[in-house]
Amino acid sequence: MEEDFVIAKNKNIILIKNMEKNARIGVGVFIFKNGKFLMGKRMGSHGEGSWSVPGGHLEFGESFADTARREVKEETGLEVDNVRFGAVTNDYFESEGKHYVTIWMLSDYKSGEATILEPDKYIDQDWFDFDSLPSPLFLPWNQLLESEFVSKIRGELNKVT
Repeated sequence: MEEDFVIAKNKNIILIKNMEKNARIGVGVFIFKNGKFLMGKRMGSHGEGSWSVPGGHLEFGESFADTARREVKEETGLEVDNVRFGAVTNDYFESEGKHYVTIWMLSDYKSGEATILEPDKYIDQDWFDFDSLPSPLFLPWNQLLESEFVSKIRGELNKVT
């Protein structure tokens, strides 16, 4: 495994710390409503300018479903119901030196008005279906759309129309 070194100079002391790269866990959340799902245009993070469903990082001790509910509420103000597993992808962002395992959760709209509550993270949002996806898509979508999971997600979306 490739190693990074951070060098910090403090007076005449040089500290060298070996920093191992680790994969992180991201959770993306499909919110199904009237045959569509909510997507936002990313801002201020890796994948800036690309589109994806709401989501964020799994916090220590949190379940995937709890992460999904929390991230949706924080980013959109929406309440969701029937939160369930949809897919998993292994996503390496070569140009950014980042590696994520993305857990894709499915949920049904419960209540609220979709609002951009974190404008430093999203600059636009709208409801889409698989036949009208915006462009460009966030890198993990490439893996998702090629996976065996996408037909399951499409089927779940069709159930709530």
